[in-house]
Amino acid sequence: MIIMISPSIISGAVLGWALGSNGAANCFAAAVSTRIIKYRTAIIFTAIFVVLGACLEGGKGVQKISDYSYNSGINTPIKAFLVMLAAAITITLMTIMHLPVSTSQAVIGAIIGGALIEGKADFSEVVKFFYAWFITPFGAIIISFILYKSFELFIEKRIKDYIVYDKIIKVGYYVSGMFSAYSLGGNNVANVTSIYAGKINLLTTNQAVFIGGLTIALGVLTYSRGVMKTVGENLVALSPVSGLISVLTGGIVVYIYTQIGIPVSASHAIVGAVIGIGLVKGINTIRMEAIRNILFGWFGTPTIAGMISLFFFSLLCLNS
Repeated sequence: MIIMISPSIISGAVLGWALGSNGAANCFAAAVSTRIIKYRTAIIFTAIFVVLGACLEGGKGVQKISDYSYNSGINTPIKAFLVMLAAAITITLMTIMHLPVSTSQAVIGAIIGGALIEGKADFSEVVKFFYAWFITPFGAIIISFILYKSFELFIEKRIKDYIVYDKIIKVGYYVSGMFSAYSLGGNNVANVTSIYAGKINLLTTNQAVFIGGLTIALGVLTYSRGVMKTVGENLVALSPVSGLISVLTGGIVVYIYTQIGIPVSASHAIVGAVIGIGLVKGINTIRMEAIRNILFGWFGTPTIAGMISLFFFSLLCLNS
């Protein structure tokens, strides 16, 4: 498969790298923080299964983002380049600050920023994305609460052999981490390259998911340690069991939205899951300072991306 790389596509590749550095770090964050799986092993498995998920399931979400972007006036290569560059800058800044944030929010915020200049901002269409962003962490809180309680009742209290228990936890971490990475690749690859697919026709759907998956994997392999530490250690003190449940919950939530075809934030899902476990263990175990910083990232991400995009499109109008 020969792919002609244009400047527009390169800005999406930068966003893919930033996504891998940020959101994909969540897949094995708990396993690494509890020292059950080594960091190097975690990022290798994450990279592999992100690419698999992107190639096998990523096409489901490409159409929604590409249509919304094109209908918002992002209908030329240079406009697509500017939108993705604005989103990439935003996610990179948040990653440097070690804040787990939503690439979906960055992309939609950047599209809206450009659409405002183009006079084609459609806020009614973006409502479905906002609903998904809102439901994702709260759904994860509920699922993780139920799973943690169920594990305590049906597994933890019934296994007396520590060696058997330890093996179950370790295998569970590998399975849930790979599943979470697969779900993330299938869901979030639409954020990275779908803007170039569809009517703008810079990439086919197959090319979009392949390139997107590879760039996300590259981000995981090169710059994911900081965000991984924030989620795995700084939000709530995780035991091996609670870490396992948080990863499994995040994977389940993201996979559900993959089947619907709406890109959501793996960071929102995993943070919601960790908070749900914190509620089981006692709300005093949740580090409110970390939650405050994460909430800043959540609300600031679409705003900052939109402002950067608005600035870029203003410059484009002045020069045209």
